[in-house]
Amino acid sequence: MAEGKAFNAFEMAQKQFDKVADMIDLDQASRDLLRNPLREFHFSIPVHMDDGSIKVFRGFRCQHNDARGPAKGGIRFHPQETIDTVRALSMWMTWKTAVADLPLGGGKGGVICDPHNLSSREQEQICRGWIRQVYKNVGPISDVPAPDVMTNAQHMLWMLDEYETITGGRYPGLITGKPVGMGGSLGRKEATGYGLIYTVREALKQLQIDPKNTTASVQGFGNVAQFAIELYSKLGGKVTCISCWDQNESRAITYKKADGINLEELQKITDRFGGVEQDKALELGYEALDGEAWLEQEVDILLPCALENQITEDNVEKIHEKVQIIAEGANGPTTPEADKFLDKRNIFVIPDFLANAGGVTCSYFEQVQSNMNYYWSKDEVLKNLDQKMTAAFWAVTNLSDNRSIFMRDAAYIIGIERVAQASKERGWV
Repeated sequence: MAEGKAFNAFEMAQKQFDKVADMIDLDQASRDLLRNPLREFHFSIPVHMDDGSIKVFRGFRCQHNDARGPAKGGIRFHPQETIDTVRALSMWMTWKTAVADLPLGGGKGGVICDPHNLSSREQEQICRGWIRQVYKNVGPISDVPAPDVMTNAQHMLWMLDEYETITGGRYPGLITGKPVGMGGSLGRKEATGYGLIYTVREALKQLQIDPKNTTASVQGFGNVAQFAIELYSKLGGKVTCISCWDQNESRAITYKKADGINLEELQKITDRFGGVEQDKALELGYEALDGEAWLEQEVDILLPCALENQITEDNVEKIHEKVQIIAEGANGPTTPEADKFLDKRNIFVIPDFLANAGGVTCSYFEQVQSNMNYYWSKDEVLKNLDQKMTAAFWAVTNLSDNRSIFMRDAAYIIGIERVAQASKERGWV
């Protein structure tokens, strides 16, 4: 996957914000308020390790803006986590919840750690330690965390249990992404990947293209990518390659099959972090290519569903001339410099905080259900998700068409204007 030593996600998020603030002539006070998080927390989490030693992990929580409702956003476990990445992601969450028209704000959290090298008990201690540091500043009506990169339903349940132990009550609405039966929502696993493909489906309608006549290349093979592939295949599309991280080789590898990958057979040889066993993939007839090869394929649709900073000015020109749609399942996968090229190429970009808003939308549904203590059927969840994603897509697309502007700019305008308006109405600016 693309390396960028000088890359700073927060600088990129601010650059994107500044561009749109100029476009809509946003007042200076609103710029000053929205350019940075309202609050951020930095803390240490001491953990008694299995070998008897004590290791101190660094943790973060950013609450970018909560003018429209409680802050909402995931908690990432990653060895390269930084406060600037968390700041950027909290900012993108603010725009994402606003574009999806959810009564929520933007937050994000993280811990600098590598779950690959931690036992289950050690991970539990990190989760409980994270909550102990911020329990006064999160809650069902103030800031609602969720899973993110390398965290899952079990991590969320440990955090919820610690919060309830400290506060002495039952607050399932504290956190989303919980196991079904313990306050989790049916449809949550599918939500981000399905939501991504709902927007792709609508984009294909806009371009008057039959999904059955399309092919796609996917970066990533985690939860988002797998459910996106599943639904895209149900629509009749064909995925010809995926790119995923190989833990043994510490690099990304692209697996290609010209006549289409088989999702079920790949899932059988995939580890819990979305890495495919290379030897078994080769036995099944897959071609193993360089990690960036996913970007260069002769396909109609590119689905970046991994990390930020993947489509850059250094590799954007490698995108095949056949590509018509890029739908961003990941957060911040495309840099502003790459955007200029994509705009010039007239590629239909479905920006991250529209394309992958299915996750936070279903998290909102889970929050509502948990707070009501009444749970919906899976069909009900996915039907509501489809309606929300479709409405958000057409709001952005219509603005993009009416003003003849890039889709990302249109999404930003909607998001920023809604948050700025809420901040003004509250009397903050």
